[in-house]
Amino acid sequence: MIHDYEEQLLQLIDDNIDNATDDELFAGGYLRGHISLAVANCEQQGITDIAQMQHKVKQSLLDAKSELSPSDWQLVQQYSDKLMV
Repeated sequence: MIHDYEEQLLQLIDDNIDNATDDELFAGGYLRGHISLAVANCEQQGITDIAQMQHKVKQSLLDAKSELSPSDWQLVQQYSDKLMV
């Protein structure tokens, strides 16, 4: 179930590539890694709940906040919120 959700999220990112702004391309690319990492972490822990996986993505982004400029982090957060409704 989580793998299906991961595929849906990654497909949404891919589907927007042709029409995405540079900011959306950056945010989507950055977010892909965090999504895949959260899914792998859920698999290791036997978690199958999508809400828990979404929480792991958001926590991963928070943990990596210092890697990005404030404006880039805001872009990633907004894209994440838009993607995982």
